[in-house]
Amino acid sequence: MLRVLAVDDEAPALGELLYLLRADPRVRSAEGAGDATEALRRIGRALEAGADGDEGIDVVFLDIHMPGLGGLDLARLLGGFARPPLIVFVTAHEGFAVQAFDLEAVDYVLKPVRRERLAEAVRRAHDLVHVQAHAQVHPTAAHPAPAPAPAPPEQIAVELGGVTRFVSVDDIAYVEAHGDYARLHTDHGSHLVRIPLSTLEERWAARGFVRIHRSHLVALARIDELRLDGGTTTVRVGHAELAVSRRHARQLRDLLLRRAGA
Repeated sequence: MLRVLAVDDEAPALGELLYLLRADPRVRSAEGAGDATEALRRIGRALEAGADGDEGIDVVFLDIHMPGLGGLDLARLLGGFARPPLIVFVTAHEGFAVQAFDLEAVDYVLKPVRRERLAEAVRRAHDLVHVQAHAQVHPTAAHPAPAPAPAPPEQIAVELGGVTRFVSVDDIAYVEAHGDYARLHTDHGSHLVRIPLSTLEERWAARGFVRIHRSHLVALARIDELRLDGGTTTVRVGHAELAVSRRHARQLRDLLLRRAGA
C-alpha cells in the first residue's frame, strides 16, 4: 500500500485531496505539506529513516504553482536523489504537461480533482511501486549474467477533453507539423501537442523517427510501402499515404534498404 505526501499551499485544496487519497484502499497513509520547503524536509526525514520506515514516502502528489519553491522546482530536486519518491502533479494549469513528462511524472491530474481521475493516478503509482518492490526482492534471475531489463517506453503528454493522458511513443506512426504544434497519429486516433516538429525530430531520432518532408516525421518501422512514380516518392503508413520531399528521398531509401537487409 502507498505512503503518500500531498503538497499544496491552498488549505481547502489540500484538505480535499487528502480526503480523497485516504478514502482509496490502496493508500496506507496520506499526510499533507503546505509548501515545497516543508515537503522537502519531510522527504529528507523519510529517506534518512529508510524505505521501510513509518515515515517512508512512496509518492508525492504535488501542486505546481506555490509561493517560493514551486512544484516543478521540487520535482527537479527530487530527481537528483538516489531513490526519489514517485511524482504525480495535481494542478489547475494545463500548460505544464510537457515539463511534467520531462521530469518523469507518473501522472498529471487537473483541478478540480475528480475522484475517478485521482483513482487512476493512484493506480498507476501503486503499480509502479509494486514493480519496484518486486525488483528489489528479486534483483537477479536464475542465470548468472541476466540481460538488463528493457527501458520503459517513452511517453508524451496529450490533452483529451481536459484530461492529460500519456501516449507511448512506440504507438505513434507519424507526426504532422501544424506551425508550433504537432499532430501525433496513432492506430487509434490523433493528438495535437504544443511541440514543434523539429523538436520531436531531434528528440526521437534515436527511436527510429525520420524526417521525410518539412511537414512529416515518420517512424521508420511503421512504413509499409515506398512508392516511386514519375519522379514523385511517397510512403504508405497504415492507411495514410505521405509525400517524401526530394531532399529526403535518397536518405529514406537508403535507410529502408539497410533496415530490410538487417
